[in-house]
Amino acid sequence: MAYEPTEHHPAFEEYSEAIFELAEDGVPVIQARISERLEVSRPAVSEMVRRMEREDLVNVKADGEITLTTEGKTLATTIVRRHRLAECFLTDVLGLNWTDAHSEAGRWEHVISPTVEEAMLRVLGEPQTCPHGNPIPGSGYKQPAEAVVLSKIDAGDPFTVVRIPEELEWETGQLEFLESTGLMPGRSGVVLSFAPDGTATVNVGDAPFGVGGPTADRIVVTPGA
Repeated sequence: MAYEPTEHHPAFEEYSEAIFELAEDGVPVIQARISERLEVSRPAVSEMVRRMEREDLVNVKADGEITLTTEGKTLATTIVRRHRLAECFLTDVLGLNWTDAHSEAGRWEHVISPTVEEAMLRVLGEPQTCPHGNPIPGSGYKQPAEAVVLSKIDAGDPFTVVRIPEELEWETGQLEFLESTGLMPGRSGVVLSFAPDGTATVNVGDAPFGVGGPTADRIVVTPGA
């Protein structure tokens, strides 16, 4: 049965989710990164973090690093799970594109009940990842041990896309670009070359295209087709 955490204000849910996803992507969880992710001011983040401390949702270390408490992690994993399930439903069942599904899932995650969550899991066939390859908490998904970022694949070698980190999902235009080029989980391609600035030229279909260095440094792939 899906677990219903203690009810919290949607703002607490948003912040807990952001903290969870930043940590998942290996990004230092400090107020500046939360401010960038949620596009809110630093003073607003500071005030919200203080409120979350009082609610026993986060701890703030002496160096400024923010971590989720047990209760905060329970809240975050529930919201992240429902967001990623919603993305699966919106793309696989309703046929929305990646960008629209990501936006709509941000609304759905706050209103999905345990009953609806269980029904979605059943209809979707117990998916382990969202459409972008990010693990659905509680699914038991394990990323392949051989997974590396795209920039680590040698020129001339094939690869298969595993995961598009949440960090990229929040960058304007990235989801549209990745979906339009076919650089999506499960798709195979070949790295053709690397430019001095780190841009990778890859082929995932009929025509080669460039992937900027920062993006190539974050897309997770496995070597081989």
